[in-house]
Amino acid sequence: MKKIVTLFAALVCIAITAFVVAEFPQTDISNGVIKAKLYLPDENEGYYRGVRFDWAGVVPSLEYKGHTYFGAWNQAPYDPKLHDAIMGPVEEFTPLNFDEAKPGEQFIKIGVGVLTKPDDKKYSFATNYAIKNPGKRSVTKGEDQVAFTHELKDETGYGYDYRKTLRLVKGKAQLVLEHSLKNTGTKPIVASTYNHNFFMIDNEPSNENIRIVFPFEVKGEGKGFGSIINANGKTLNYSRAVVKGDQVFSAGLQGFGPTAKDYDIRIENTKTKAGVRITCDQPLEKLVYWACPTTSCPEPYIKIAAQPGQEIKWKVTYDFYTF
Repeated sequence: MKKIVTLFAALVCIAITAFVVAEFPQTDISNGVIKAKLYLPDENEGYYRGVRFDWAGVVPSLEYKGHTYFGAWNQAPYDPKLHDAIMGPVEEFTPLNFDEAKPGEQFIKIGVGVLTKPDDKKYSFATNYAIKNPGKRSVTKGEDQVAFTHELKDETGYGYDYRKTLRLVKGKAQLVLEHSLKNTGTKPIVASTYNHNFFMIDNEPSNENIRIVFPFEVKGEGKGFGSIINANGKTLNYSRAVVKGDQVFSAGLQGFGPTAKDYDIRIENTKTKAGVRITCDQPLEKLVYWACPTTSCPEPYIKIAAQPGQEIKWKVTYDFYTF
């Protein structure tokens, strides 16, 4: 009887878990080498409905050779509108015209929409600004890729057609993030964009088993640098585990040059021998680093600019490997 009750309880848990997972719009992609799950943008039922990150490209799981790379790193109670209730290689654009807007007026977040500035406080990514105009979204799903489009036209004078495709390259352990942005408005678009890279390689906590490697001699200052994490030549190494209450943050690692060759970052789990290499066809503008107990995040920034009528493109590549 006890076994029956235990089995029933297990089945109930499985059913509840399946229901929770199934309630978010999602799709799976695979190229036979990598398999990944993506949550799809949806104003009413999407997993992420915050106003910090681009809604396209939320990757709750990615597997290669039995190794996992992403997951639910955030230990806070889940809220779809929480600014960082998100997973995977997710991107954020700095806001357009926030400083010029007066309280009650609008500003733009690419990949999110037109937001309302509530007061005269400085911009804060943790603030849940009201969305006035979400723009128009569409998703095209394929076996090994998903293409997201976000079209925005607004009375502010800003407008764009933004396309982002997550594609698994045939026969390779490679994920490519391809972007295009066409300025359809009357004002120039000038912004920075970065990928937060919420890595959880084999669910390893942020500790001595995680290392980050650069192609240049890296220098880092900030919270936790020199005590919890150290810059050693071309590598960042932890001296101990990051625990609750720790602050690990650098507003700008130094050492990179002006060309795209320095946008070349590796993060590795030395215990399970799994890693990922991140490269881009654009030079680094800035390189932030942040970590908490569950995730270690190099955040590479690039600059984008498009005049009215101009279309720009850029690409970020992830190569997954074992060693």
